[in-house]
Amino acid sequence: MSKNEPQNLKNHGRLDPPFHFFLVPIVAANFIVAIVHIVQRPGVGTIWYLVMSAAAVLAVLTIRQYAVKVQDRVIRLEERLRLQALAPTEWHSQIYRLTEGQLIGLRFAADDEVVELAKQALEHNLTRKQIKERIISWRADYWRV
Repeated sequence: MSKNEPQNLKNHGRLDPPFHFFLVPIVAANFIVAIVHIVQRPGVGTIWYLVMSAAAVLAVLTIRQYAVKVQDRVIRLEERLRLQALAPTEWHSQIYRLTEGQLIGLRFAADDEVVELAKQALEHNLTRKQIKERIISWRADYWRV
């Protein structure tokens, strides 16, 4: 998706080409090659190669998970601040009842509908996906990876 194309529910997911199309396939292929080597020529060297390949897979997945978790924490903070700025003062105490998933779903809602969607999310215990499906005016997020 290009930045010129309007973002919506169907196209808001993002891929990071260096990660998804280079790093992950290379690490996965290396792990498969390590398994083939250990089957063909079992030994200490090939066992070590498999252990190191497994460690590389784990490292790549863990690094990705950490980056996504940090983004989720920032989004949670941004959405709480946005709701505090847009919601009536008497509703501010409700903001902290929203789950991380609900706040992440709300990030795509335009300012004029985010408070109402937040209220619906709490009243109906909406999931991230259900919140996104209810958004009428989509607020694009091109920075998330």
